Amino acid sequence: MNQEVVQDQVEKGLMLPLMEEFYTIQGEGSHTGRAAYFIRVGGCDVGCHWCDVKESWDPEKHPPTAIDQIIENASKYSKTIVITGGEPLTWDMGPLTQGLKERQMQVHIETSGAYPLTGDWDWICLSPKKVKMPVPEIYPKAHELKVIVYNKHDFAFAKAEAEKVSSSCKLYIQPEWSVREKMIPLITDFVMQNPEWQVSLQTHKYLNIP
Repeated sequence: MNQEVVQDQVEKGLMLPLMEEFYTIQGEGSHTGRAAYFIRVGGCDVGCHWCDVKESWDPEKHPPTAIDQIIENASKYSKTIVITGGEPLTWDMGPLTQGLKERQMQVHIETSGAYPLTGDWDWICLSPKKVKMPVPEIYPKAHELKVIVYNKHDFAFAKAEAEKVSSSCKLYIQPEWSVREKMIPLITDFVMQNPEWQVSLQTHKYLNIP
């Protein structure tokens, strides 16, 4: 397949720059503890300085892979599929989610919301970043708001973001891994004072799994 054809397939969402795919336990947010198959798509220009998968940023480093193959791989493992990145909404997620749902799978996304929402989702985890804010139309569609806390200023950011989502959206606050020991006491106090929020921890890292 020549480069022009590949690029056309990528633009149509029929191929995606696949970084990795793996079966594991969801470690964060509302579905913590559930078995899930993760599809990590390359490409992200949000650029969080504390990102723990910076190798996902450059889509050129990850081979364009036909979504039919991605769907076939996922169908062998789990009914719960999590699309993550990178920033998956860099690409058209419509064809991938359609194919997964045709296999009767529950399809989740973890996104910064920096790009317009494409695809058909059973669960949208919105994790907004200050460096590139979500597009306004994604807020009312989010099932879960997950704010990462790196410093004390992020608590005010979390409250401001919570005002933009629906009343049914679950609110999670999560320490950035490298500063967790310093931030967990502050997060504990925050949630006790603001009980509409819940603590999310990267439990997969405590379990030493992907």
